[in-house]
Amino acid sequence: MTEQELKEQILAAVLKAKETNPLTPSITNTVTINFVANAQLAVGGSAAMIYLPDEAETLASIGSSFYINMGTLLPVYAETLPRVIRVLKDNNKPWVLDPVGIGAGALRRSLLLSMKECPPSVIRGNASEIIALANLWELDSGITRDGVRGVDATDSVESARKAAVAVARFTQGSVSISGEEDLVTDGKYTVILKGGSAMCTKITGAGCSLGGVTAVYAAVASPFVAGLTASAVYNIASENAQKNCSGPASFQVAFLDNLYSITKEQVDNSEICVETEEL
Repeated sequence: MTEQELKEQILAAVLKAKETNPLTPSITNTVTINFVANAQLAVGGSAAMIYLPDEAETLASIGSSFYINMGTLLPVYAETLPRVIRVLKDNNKPWVLDPVGIGAGALRRSLLLSMKECPPSVIRGNASEIIALANLWELDSGITRDGVRGVDATDSVESARKAAVAVARFTQGSVSISGEEDLVTDGKYTVILKGGSAMCTKITGAGCSLGGVTAVYAAVASPFVAGLTASAVYNIASENAQKNCSGPASFQVAFLDNLYSITKEQVDNSEICVETEEL
């Protein structure tokens, strides 16, 4: 698989999302729910933010894909998440997981552990979260530790590579890790994506919305291409937004504008590196 082939698949996913407007319901972090929805709309998705079990089941059955973010758990999620994941599995729908806060509390740990039986199509997180999830699922992460893993990574992207590959091979989907350089793997191929902006760390919701956008692309592309496309367009949009902002507030607005207007030329000029993993 060449860099050019991947860029062609990324562009195809960008265009197809805008053309088909896939319904992508989300159970997401209540702190960032507005930004997640706006980012999904910007790339062509149709957003629906939910939390009750019955409406979640209904939208999971009619939606094109689904997004689950573990950032702010509500008690009702003990019922909602298992029910919606079962519907997604029964209907063979792609879905994206962001395991924010893994290790914090018995409910979050129990829910994430149960997802091993019905794994997501794409898992998106920072390096520390991916390592922690691999350990929770008793996969070979290369690093063993206990503790909470939240929105701020304490591990490098490269240090989480073994864990990401192990998780991707187990789920037969893909894993995306955000950092100074992003990593996306399906267990066979690993792609390093460069670019982006440090301004993303000055606003809340950059990671959460990246997961939501990944779910939009999961409706129109394979899990691997969905993860690649979301990371690529986020790097492009954030780089360009930084050029025309005066601070975090104007950056957030400019970011959404740039996310909305991704071009073929920008995708062609993006910097990605394809590597093959040893079996």
